[in-house]
Amino acid sequence: MRAVRGGLFWAMLMCQSAWAAHPWTLGNVPAYYQGHYGTANTVGIFYDPTYLQYQASGLRLRLTVPYVSVTNLPVGERLTNTVVAVHAQSGQTTDVSGLGDIWLAAHVTAIPERGVSPAVVPYVKVKWATARAGEGLGTGRNDYELGLGVRTTIGPNVFPFAHVGYRFVGSPPGAGLRNIATYDAGVSIGISRRTVVTAMYAGAQSEQAGYAGPSDTIVAWNYNVTAAGSGFQVYLDKGLSNGSAGLGGGIGGQIVF
Repeated sequence: MRAVRGGLFWAMLMCQSAWAAHPWTLGNVPAYYQGHYGTANTVGIFYDPTYLQYQASGLRLRLTVPYVSVTNLPVGERLTNTVVAVHAQSGQTTDVSGLGDIWLAAHVTAIPERGVSPAVVPYVKVKWATARAGEGLGTGRNDYELGLGVRTTIGPNVFPFAHVGYRFVGSPPGAGLRNIATYDAGVSIGISRRTVVTAMYAGAQSEQAGYAGPSDTIVAWNYNVTAAGSGFQVYLDKGLSNGSAGLGGGIGGQIVF
């Protein structure tokens, strides 16, 4: 899962109509993932992102600062968030934890939703290489992503969405990492004024040739405790490829102010 998937964040948007008066959101969604990630080992990744967001007048800015803890990671392999980006196939493994890569994302509503016409939302993301690459928590190189999101409303409580992006991947010497396409699509359904259920698919090309890219199905449940949108979220993530975790999930919440 990459920096808390954009589609999951749309689920929170559906129940936060009061954001015009409360533009700030502070959230934390810790999660745990376990799988092979294209290695011969069972790797466990605890990913704990804290984010601060500002939204107003069609602009949404979000800064995400994660803590990462990894068990049984083959020596020489490196992560990008919760995905193994650099493969080494080492016989030795290590446990490591620390600051992950920091992300800054900006979304701009270029075309608002009108009737059957969906909202069109270009975005840009920057990954700062703040994770310790020598210990495998990151690649040690910045990434940059440009993309486009669309969302619409069907009836009073069904909200389809999709995103497609292109990531310019920074490659450390000898790794041969390549630029990739990213994508997701799903639907959020408002069960009540404060409860939203989301089902989505998310994937990306592999950053390293010869390995499978991440491919996941995700189900999330959001409940807003306050009318402004403060509440919590629970989600499950099932990997569909050898480049993803076999299974993962998280629980967290957000405060809107």
